[in-house]
Amino acid sequence: MTPMMKSLAGASATLLMLALPVAAQEFSVPQKSEIERIIKDYIVSHPEVLQEAIAELDKRQAAADVEKAKAAVSKNGETLFNSSRHVVLGNAKGDVTMVEFFDYNCGFCKKAMADMLELMKDDSKLKVILKEFPVLGPGSVEAAKVAVAVRMQDKTGKKYLDFHQKLLGGRGQADKARALAAAKEVGMDMKRLEADLASDEVKVSLEESLKLAETLGLNGTPSYVVGTDVVIGAVGLDALRIKVSMARCGKTAC
Repeated sequence: MTPMMKSLAGASATLLMLALPVAAQEFSVPQKSEIERIIKDYIVSHPEVLQEAIAELDKRQAAADVEKAKAAVSKNGETLFNSSRHVVLGNAKGDVTMVEFFDYNCGFCKKAMADMLELMKDDSKLKVILKEFPVLGPGSVEAAKVAVAVRMQDKTGKKYLDFHQKLLGGRGQADKARALAAAKEVGMDMKRLEADLASDEVKVSLEESLKLAETLGLNGTPSYVVGTDVVIGAVGLDALRIKVSMARCGKTAC
């Protein structure tokens, strides 16, 4: 059975249940059969009713998903916004925070990086947090580990951003070799970086990020948290600007 057929079947069952009175058990078997026949005939003659029912179910599910995501953001706010295991860019004391989960082998993340840079350039009050979310294979995990080691060495985030742009903006598959080359190019202490790569901090950092993404229901990259809203996918610069504006309006009068 296809997803659409399942939805139709579910909607039909819902309509049948709603149509029968609470005291339906008082009807005889023939009466119940007749009621069900009437409903079935109506649905067959007016199939648009099912489409309307499915649309309403989807609308309610979407609203429930939004509320669930907001609750997850609130519950995990300390790790999401104040962890020592992520990179902070833009205005560290900004009035709105945008968290981005990314993968160095994600093609959509390249465009998302340009959106992020444009947002930071235009909005001096925006705080940006980057969290490695390596979900696209072993190469992504290797690159993310190097990125964590770069972050450990660079407390300002400046060299990390240079590294981030070179690795994410480059061609080809990101892996340990390419990540190390990018780190060397931006002037990292490679001996220290290799030592940091072997530390527990790298493992713990990635575990924290992956667990957080799972808790928030993130299923792809890039994904964002803007204010209290979870945003899945490369939605584009304009959509992110709107989300930032809405988050700011939630704190002050627009």
